[in-house]
Amino acid sequence: MGKMKYDDVFTVTLENRSKEMADNISKNSALLTRLKEKGKMRPISGGSKILEELEYGEGDMVWYSGYDTINYTPKQLFTAAEYALKLCAVPVAVSGEELLMNSGESQVMDLLEKRINNAEKTLMNQMSAAIYSDGTGSSGKEIGGLALLVADDATSGTVGGIDRSVSGNEFWRNQTVSETLTSSNIRQAMSKLYYKCCRNSDKPDLIVCADDLYSLYDESLTALQRFSDPKMADSGFASLKFKGADVIFDGGQKGYCPEKHMYFLNTDYLYLRTHRDRNMKIIGGDRMSVNQDALYRIIGWAGNMTMSNAAVQGVLINAVSSAGTGTSDKTGETE
Repeated sequence: MGKMKYDDVFTVTLENRSKEMADNISKNSALLTRLKEKGKMRPISGGSKILEELEYGEGDMVWYSGYDTINYTPKQLFTAAEYALKLCAVPVAVSGEELLMNSGESQVMDLLEKRINNAEKTLMNQMSAAIYSDGTGSSGKEIGGLALLVADDATSGTVGGIDRSVSGNEFWRNQTVSETLTSSNIRQAMSKLYYKCCRNSDKPDLIVCADDLYSLYDESLTALQRFSDPKMADSGFASLKFKGADVIFDGGQKGYCPEKHMYFLNTDYLYLRTHRDRNMKIIGGDRMSVNQDALYRIIGWAGNMTMSNAAVQGVLINAVSSAGTGTSDKTGETE
């Protein structure tokens, strides 16, 4: 193989893996798996902002009889949240020395596969961490995850361009419950938050937590109460059930859900919006280092996590101190 052959093989191998890579990243997270199942990974085609239309008002209904006048007063029933487009990239590099040391065709393919697999694992782990972030990482260049969308303090901060602290924007605040939790009271606290997140037929369908609260909930159950979802188990996630919602363990080694947090999510209103031209795609074309004997490619992604209804999302916080003693007097409850 000549140098151009290496370039071609490198590019073709990456291009062939791009869709598989995007699929595997979604399978690495229970939340992203659920969003994909429900068609909530909606692509975007362009623009500097990602818009999510929000329905926050109600129209007029008039009771009448006979020839009563049915009046209509125009109202603004919809607004839109605006989310910034965020970008990330992972370089995949092979040095000239490595190519010389693996000069056989099968050896080169094996080398490229190993480098691509490593890049995929990096993307999977970093994206799994980012979906719990508050968007301030990397100087604000990271996506805004659950720590932003379903915040501990739902009465402050700006989400999607809407200031939650402003009077009249109460509709854009998620629900919170903060209590000192034990295995004997966790189900009562979960019920409290669950009902606050319900609105007519809307209710949480996915509850994600780290090992601390998952263990408390597991310990609270008797054998007759312990139900799991075979579908989630088949996807590789440990799960239990709570009022029909899947309770997912996202802790342990390489688990990214923050301790003391249990997120109650209505995934009908959560999205991962990915730019259709930047979904784990090679960006910048063929590249060679200017001052190094190496060739490399860059795998890129662009998009953000978005939300169209905050009031049906919630977070349960274990108010026990980091030292394991004492309690917090913060109620954290938002109606």
